[in-house]
Amino acid sequence: MEQRRLFKGKRTRTPGSEAIVRLSGVYKRFGEHAQALAGVDLEVRAGEFFSLLGPSGCGKTTLLRILAGFEEPDAGRVEIAGRDARGLPPYRRPVNMVFQNYALFPHMTVFGNVAFGLRMKRVPEPEVAERVSRALELVDIGPLAGRRPHELSGGQKQRVALARALVNEPEVLLLDEPLGALDYKLRKQLQVELMNLQEELGITFVYVTHDQEEALVMSDRIAVMRAGRIEQLDYPEAIYERPASSFVAQFLGTSNLIPASGLGDNRLRTPLGEMLTTETVSAGRSYTLSIRPEKIRLSRERGPLPNTFAVRVDDIIYTGAENQYLLDAGGLELVAYTLNSDIQEPGFEEFDYDEQIFARFPPENLVVIDEPG
Repeated sequence: MEQRRLFKGKRTRTPGSEAIVRLSGVYKRFGEHAQALAGVDLEVRAGEFFSLLGPSGCGKTTLLRILAGFEEPDAGRVEIAGRDARGLPPYRRPVNMVFQNYALFPHMTVFGNVAFGLRMKRVPEPEVAERVSRALELVDIGPLAGRRPHELSGGQKQRVALARALVNEPEVLLLDEPLGALDYKLRKQLQVELMNLQEELGITFVYVTHDQEEALVMSDRIAVMRAGRIEQLDYPEAIYERPASSFVAQFLGTSNLIPASGLGDNRLRTPLGEMLTTETVSAGRSYTLSIRPEKIRLSRERGPLPNTFAVRVDDIIYTGAENQYLLDAGGLELVAYTLNSDIQEPGFEEFDYDEQIFARFPPENLVVIDEPG
């Protein structure tokens, strides 16, 4: 069952209900032991901004290359726009791909690079000129049409690569870490521009990234991948707030993981002591509790509320927007965040190195993860 959106104020697109990309039981192996994909089932909706997120080697780029037609699966079915894509060469698929390294022709102008695919298809030159000009304007580089790649910045090269893909009017645009080579500030700017462009065009984007924040900001839905499988697929806020596994909890942002044993009802035994949650657990069953650092409440007073435990401040890291407190809870290492804007608020407490304080884990912020092992 699909989860309800947690934050109604978040900007959302309205993708169609029909799947434009459908993968069923897709396997891919390179060599005898290197299994890249291990039975992937996936549906991407028409008009959706869909991200594949995971560490290096998890299979996300292999999956994208299979959709593009640059790799063939060893087993499984691949459908794009309702058509079986297995065996179809890239030029016969309704997709285009944007690579991280741009892959521009150095001897051609910007116009020539963008026009290349159309000319290969023998599109009439007046139509080429019209479509290329429109694509360059879409990505805001119309005045650069006569330049060559060596005369462009990294951000401008990325826009050329994007225009070259869009000019072919694909039904699905595949993007393989397209912003990975850019500096932080430019990457943030282009994230917003890509979101706006996708919303304007209504094209399905399948976006590969290892950047958790990038996936959270841009995506309608995210598939978190691990070892050739999809670990969790859901809305960004659902994955962040309710991770389905310890891997997802740790990979998508920072999370404190606490081993626990169920006592029945909503009570668990942990190394810190007994904890209460808002979820029902089975007596004697092993669980992992996950809580985000910003959800932990710190104080010098124990207070009457449940899930409050003594901890010691091991280190304090100042990051500008927040303080990160590294805590020792009887051998269990924890991290908690406090926003530095709170310093201006009455009652704000700033803690010192090696100070004993109290950490509270609100029951509603504890996620109970039930997974093998």
